Amino acid sequence: MASQKLLVKDVIKKADVLLEVVDARFPDETRNSEIEKDIARAKKPFIIVLNKCDLVPKEKLEKAKSRMAKIAPSVFVSSKERFGTTMLRHKILEVADIQGRDIQVGCIGYPNTGKSSVINGVAGRGKASTSAISGHTKGVQIVNAGSRIVFLDTPGVFPLDEHDEYIQGLLGIKDSTHVKDPIGVALKIIEKLVEEDRELLESFYKITFTDENSYDLLEMIGLQCNFLKKKGEIDEIRAAIRIINDWQKGLLHRERTDLE
Repeated sequence: MASQKLLVKDVIKKADVLLEVVDARFPDETRNSEIEKDIARAKKPFIIVLNKCDLVPKEKLEKAKSRMAKIAPSVFVSSKERFGTTMLRHKILEVADIQGRDIQVGCIGYPNTGKSSVINGVAGRGKASTSAISGHTKGVQIVNAGSRIVFLDTPGVFPLDEHDEYIQGLLGIKDSTHVKDPIGVALKIIEKLVEEDRELLESFYKITFTDENSYDLLEMIGLQCNFLKKKGEIDEIRAAIRIINDWQKGLLHRERTDLE
């Protein structure tokens, strides 16, 4: 952990611009206020990149962008749909405001927020060339993205602490076999779906609900899936594992079709 913090501080020092890549489904949870403070202290411009925007309703994205705009310029990106990468390139050039030399762009983010895919999206497939920064042969990589933009790519920096395993489950950092509290993770997933896409939750598991709490819904899903113990009791653990697996496989995400 200590070496990773030093690595990040070194990237902040070397970079002209910083990108903080967050998961658009969980923008607040995947921000890192400590890193943002370090960037502010270094007086470096930074951009918040809301990646995986194809998995989030437009209304929710706009609300998230409004919140993020109070902290830093924000750009929506879908690496999968190749959306937003040109806008991100322009935003980097704008905030850097550097002429006559390459712009060093530090890229940081939690594991599984899609940091590398964002870099590859800006650089273009087959275009990026990589090499190690001296002194960090197993750490920071240089990625030449063309048009004077050079990324300093940090691998999986500032990992979540053990007590954040709910976010690790939501992000897919830990699968259902490695989370200590699968029921707790499944309840978080259910809560997200109830808030953002009730219809998908109902149609996927063939259930109908009104004002039941998340635990009631877990049991309804377990019953519908016929996850029962010997005495006919609902097997909540099996139901939770099924929900986590469905979520992490992308089966519980409705992709947007209105990206422009």
